[in-house]
Amino acid sequence: MADHKGTAAWTGDIKGSGTLSTESGALNAPYSVGSRFEGKGGTNPEELIGAAHAGCYTMYLTSVLTKHGHQVESITTTSTVTMNPNNGHPVIERIHVSTEGKVSGGNITAEDFQQHAEDAKANCPVSKALGAVPEMTLDAKFVG
Repeated sequence: MADHKGTAAWTGDIKGSGTLSTESGALNAPYSVGSRFEGKGGTNPEELIGAAHAGCYTMYLTSVLTKHGHQVESITTTSTVTMNPNNGHPVIERIHVSTEGKVSGGNITAEDFQQHAEDAKANCPVSKALGAVPEMTLDAKFVG
């Protein structure tokens, strides 16, 4: 078992601001209502969910491909998290995963890659944790 911590610190009312940080020190970033809803500088929780999801998904897909005898040269994944402000009751309503993999060995086809990509979407731990999101879609591109 491994515990990993993220921390949020906020100062002021809703017009205030805060920082999001990780236990490892790899992240210490400002966030605010402006960065979350208005496109201003800083990060936001949804962007970090997207990064965490893309990272987990990519590692899981790499593991599945390797276990099936394929040589992963590179995989690039973007997880786009769509949030609806929903009249003051924000909700994450969609996540779209887009992945591209350059893979060789084991006679892999585009169909094989798609199957492994779907497996990763369904089974990576962060995908499972995000199971309450009403819609999660996938575009998988195989670069032979």
